[in-house]
Amino acid sequence: MRIGIDLGGTKIEVIALGDNGAELYRQRLATPQHDYTVTVNTICKLINSAQTHTKQQGSIGIGIPGAMSPATSLVKNANSTWLIGQPLKEDLERKLNCTVKIENDANCFVVSEATDGAAKNATVVFGVIIGTGTGGGICINKQVLTGCNAIAGEWGHNPLPWQDALDAEQIQTQQKCYCGKVDCIETFLSGPGFEKHYQRLTNSKQRLAVKEIVKKAEQAEQHAVTCIELYEKRLAKALAHVINIIDPDIIVLGGGMSNIQRLYQNVPRYWGEYVFSDTVATKLLAPKHGDSSGVRGAAWLWPPKCQ
Repeated sequence: MRIGIDLGGTKIEVIALGDNGAELYRQRLATPQHDYTVTVNTICKLINSAQTHTKQQGSIGIGIPGAMSPATSLVKNANSTWLIGQPLKEDLERKLNCTVKIENDANCFVVSEATDGAAKNATVVFGVIIGTGTGGGICINKQVLTGCNAIAGEWGHNPLPWQDALDAEQIQTQQKCYCGKVDCIETFLSGPGFEKHYQRLTNSKQRLAVKEIVKKAEQAEQHAVTCIELYEKRLAKALAHVINIIDPDIIVLGGGMSNIQRLYQNVPRYWGEYVFSDTVATKLLAPKHGDSSGVRGAAWLWPPKCQ
């Protein structure tokens, strides 16, 4: 049996998969905010619950919104900032009394979609997480590319490419990214970034949720339409940058923003202007496993012989 954990900004999910990939158990709990100890305890509670329910022990893979530093073995680059600098792997292994694998959540997502998801027949896959943060992962021949610094695919902390006057104007008014920079792709394309842009457009004190803004756009409310059209163009520019570097067969979107269906038709219409090619064969697809793709990918971190 394989056990996967997806440690997200708002929820922690566990899944148990049988040898054939069939789902045996799944549960979600809210992510404890700004409390590392309670977060560790919640992860252990979910794992123990899965093993109790299935009456089996399993390999354990965990996806986190960051990475384990190869230099220090501590968490780095996490938008759930209370994880940064913590010995998460060591603490979990001590409490669970077993070895765990920890990987970036976008890497887990792309492993899932490249293994048995929307991109299962593709050679090169770029997986995107656009939710609370903006992450990315690269899978080649169904093997995740981590990199010597454990940052392969982290497109969200590069500057938004091909900036125009509107982009420059927004940079002057928005807060810094948690990483300390001011023009990160994440600040434009994450869910909170999208919500803040609409709030600036409407000059409102209240910040609407993504779903509400999308609904307003469907009703032809002008500020919402402007906000989502600009979002599509920015996503197209950011993904074109990725296409120019790794030339993926398929890009799969994940995270809360991936539920906006119009992205899949409109973004590819824009990115051709920026891709260094006469044609763009790359496909933009929704995830087969929805918002549970990351937790499935975490379960798949262990090869079969290590279960």
